[in-house]
Amino acid sequence: MYLKPSACPNSLLSKTDLIEDKEGKPSYTSLRWNLMHFRTGFLPVENRLNKDIKGSLIDAVGKDGFTDSLIDLVSYSYDASDHRHRPEAAVWPRTTEQVSKVCSIANAHGFPVVPRGAGTGLAGGAVPVRGGIVLDLCRMKEIIRISITDRTCMLQPGVVYDDLQAALSPYGFFFPPDPASGSVCTIGGNVATNAGGIRGAKYGVTRDYVMGLKVVLPDGRILRTGSRCLKSLAKYDLTSLFVGSEGTLGIITEIALKIRPRPPACMTAQAFFSTLADAADSVKDVISSGIIPSVLEILDENTLNTLREETDLDIPEASAMILVETDGYTETETAFQMKIIKGVFGKNRAKQVKTASSQEEAETLWRARRWAGSVAAKMGSGNLSEDVTVPISMVSELMTGISSILGKLSLPFVVFGHAGDGNLHPKIMYDRHDQEQTEQACRAAEEIFCLALSLGGTLTGEHGIGLAKAPFMPLEHSGSYLDMMRGIKRLLDPSGILNPGKMNL
Repeated sequence: MYLKPSACPNSLLSKTDLIEDKEGKPSYTSLRWNLMHFRTGFLPVENRLNKDIKGSLIDAVGKDGFTDSLIDLVSYSYDASDHRHRPEAAVWPRTTEQVSKVCSIANAHGFPVVPRGAGTGLAGGAVPVRGGIVLDLCRMKEIIRISITDRTCMLQPGVVYDDLQAALSPYGFFFPPDPASGSVCTIGGNVATNAGGIRGAKYGVTRDYVMGLKVVLPDGRILRTGSRCLKSLAKYDLTSLFVGSEGTLGIITEIALKIRPRPPACMTAQAFFSTLADAADSVKDVISSGIIPSVLEILDENTLNTLREETDLDIPEASAMILVETDGYTETETAFQMKIIKGVFGKNRAKQVKTASSQEEAETLWRARRWAGSVAAKMGSGNLSEDVTVPISMVSELMTGISSILGKLSLPFVVFGHAGDGNLHPKIMYDRHDQEQTEQACRAAEEIFCLALSLGGTLTGEHGIGLAKAPFMPLEHSGSYLDMMRGIKRLLDPSGILNPGKMNL
């Protein structure tokens, strides 16, 4: 079923945007479908990097910090999304000063610079759709300072998330946001996209922990924002401006983070429900109970069926599963929280509840959630992984609405996500070489966006806008809001060299 313009608040589609489908019915022009047609060539790009410019870049980063070899450029042409476009070169800086020199050269000659972490983004944020160079920050991976007394750490953007956690662990501290790609993703990428994760409901997202940044502006100037103080009001909050800006305003080269003591006790449980409505009601009732679990995840029936068929996990027949974890500073505190949550599950007719009695059993319960995305992804050569978010009171409506939209498809799909903060991940698998399947998946994604917005939600909770959702920004934001964003972009990046084509800027 195609969308009607009235279905989307602040709709960017006028009557002139309507076309006729194969049956002669009016329908939306599929903006995402049009966008995805440019996977291998978003815009015609001239080779702007002549010999002299390449020589200047080599002077800036060293011979071992520059590449224009085809095999490297192919590697930098994609991230974890379905978007593709090759850059003209790539650089690996090691210092803020080298990043500054690269930006100065790019600004003077007018070619794009696309900052990149580990390339785990699902929205095309690191894809160089207008050519230019990829600035890979993976060699800037020093943890500069850990101060337990100040409850802070200072590090470079190329530090891998799990490496930071390993460095904090001996002190009994941790960095709470926990994206699913933690084994490979970088902290710089987490900051650039304001990454969240499974513990967002209790511990928040990356922005809640960023105290200050060192940022290279597009013209090469170096800016420090924020401070290492837990309170600091003597300025505009430019730190928050750069967090979540997806590399469009500046390149982050140092990060000051708040860190927290890791609660020593935790308890994990798994509940299965006969209906999706019972599971969604459980989510609302848990939050309303006054208990804030550290994890509250939900998996739909398709996800459970896929895991049962493709893995050796012991998963009963059910319409939904909730994975919950409580944490605290004593076993008594943690068990008390879990007792209340299990009471909520019983009230909402859970058909089976499993509680882990050891760390090994907890790991077993976690596998269903951890494997959900990767197992489903094997069902198609392409997949759309979305992350629409709504107020927690609307989780039930979002879950049932998504299931209704996707149930009409002839394509495999799963729905899972962070029910505790209203952030769900519908994932549609398709054959990317099949035009009909691709268009079908993209139209379903558009319907999901409009559903989320109609429930007071947002296009993205943690994946970012990037390329994938750039055309849909006017559905969520007014023209005045977008004009303000573009004005900030012009102020900081008047030449438009930083990560162009992203976020509808």
